[in-house]
Amino acid sequence: MELRHLRYFVAVAEERHFGRAAARLHMAQPPLSQQIRRLESELGLQLLRRTTRRVELTPAGEAYLLRARQILAAVSSAAGEAQRVAAGLQGRLVIGCVGSATYSLLPQLVRTLREELPEVEVAVQGEMLAPDQAQALADGRIDLGLLRPPVDDESLRVDVLRADRLIVAVPDGHRLASRRRIRLPELAGEDFVMHAGGGRSVMYDTVLARCREAGFEPLIRHEVSETSTLVTFVAAGLGIAVVPEPVSELLVPGIAYRALTGPASVELAAATRADDDAPHLARALAVLKGLVR
Repeated sequence: MELRHLRYFVAVAEERHFGRAAARLHMAQPPLSQQIRRLESELGLQLLRRTTRRVELTPAGEAYLLRARQILAAVSSAAGEAQRVAAGLQGRLVIGCVGSATYSLLPQLVRTLREELPEVEVAVQGEMLAPDQAQALADGRIDLGLLRPPVDDESLRVDVLRADRLIVAVPDGHRLASRRRIRLPELAGEDFVMHAGGGRSVMYDTVLARCREAGFEPLIRHEVSETSTLVTFVAAGLGIAVVPEPVSELLVPGIAYRALTGPASVELAAATRADDDAPHLARALAVLKGLVR
């Protein structure tokens, strides 16, 4: 039995006439009649009652028609799905994201992906530090990482998207809250709330390096893994923090964001597995880069 036999049977069953079915199938009537007889012989039952004027379905033929239509529809659906996947219009995408981008770029990215690629299922893991994202990419737990470079894993492809300026987050009653701009050396002696150290956060190393360049060692009182926790600690008066500018999108009562003088910034990059050539990932990256531009 072949799919064409099912198509032949469905055409005859729907037309109730061999001549009209043959014309619909663009074939001669005798070969069509022969193929239907072979199908019935293979099944060992009669599907059609033939008269001189029309063709009627037997009860077995009615049941077989229902299944034949389902099979042909499933085959057509499978072909369409494969074509959409090959074109990058269907698939599943898991995105990891550092905290600062979670509250700024990520919402717009997910909305745009849903609009432009509605058949791509998007899942998000926010508040992931860069080393955690690199490991999750290597393990296949995420497909796209929005992280802060550098990334040392050669199995990953890293494309810098933009540079985010560094700003200062202070409690709104802090002595520096009334200032529009703050110089980094003015933070010497302040209690700092930092992202996790020990190689777990690019921001920890970045802020530490900037402070040392400014001539002081920051007094690190608290280390946290999540940007939302860091901002909450600052709002509670537990210290100040140097953060990427997009963190200011996270509005929490009791906190003030102030500009930091100088050219200090930190990069945001898109990271993927170097051997991942999934078409829907390529489309998602194009959407992402378009948003950043």
